[in-house]
Amino acid sequence: MVAAQKAYKGLPMEGPVATWYAKNTARDERRFRETARAVAERVRSGGRILEVAPGPGYLAIELARRGYAVTAVDISHSFVRIARKNAADAGVNLTVEQGNASALPLPDASFDYVVCMAAFKNFSDPVGAMNEMHRVLKPGGRASIYDLRKDASAADIASEVRGMHLSTLNALVTRLIFRFGLLKAAYTREQLERMAADSRFGRCEVSVSGIGLEVSLARQ
Repeated sequence: MVAAQKAYKGLPMEGPVATWYAKNTARDERRFRETARAVAERVRSGGRILEVAPGPGYLAIELARRGYAVTAVDISHSFVRIARKNAADAGVNLTVEQGNASALPLPDASFDYVVCMAAFKNFSDPVGAMNEMHRVLKPGGRASIYDLRKDASAADIASEVRGMHLSTLNALVTRLIFRFGLLKAAYTREQLERMAADSRFGRCEVSVSGIGLEVSLARQ
């Protein structure tokens, strides 16, 4: 049984830490474009998409560029400010709100698709977050959780960091964060399947790619 509540495991993404994260993840444009393309294949043109924990907003901006009505909710006040500025600089219409993943400040059945990228492992109430995704989805709507897999190897992580095109120092720091922070917080496939079973979704499908995995959920 997966605990319903856990201590927050991530870095406090406020102030200088949020700024550092935003600057470094901006270099990995390929990942955001590829994820946006995958989501776009599953959502009708002009559909409503919610991103939970968007951080600096790069994925949400890519989706907004494709003509979707995108809302993003993040617990970090710094990320809300950064994401709003990034959206304005990109010239896209993006609604960014401050809020908790397990208590989304949004109405029931209001989105066609929900996406969460690289943040789920840090949620203090992961099953509660899944329940909120279910609540805000329209009947027949779907959700995708993209995150690091617990069993990612050191070699796979090193390859992933090389693809981020970071400076030598930032690459070293990022590898250390993966090893001593992110991997410890990450979940196994079995843990995620149990969470989905305990949530309102009742089940999920998990697929593995590189150092990550995707949890696919659907509201009946």
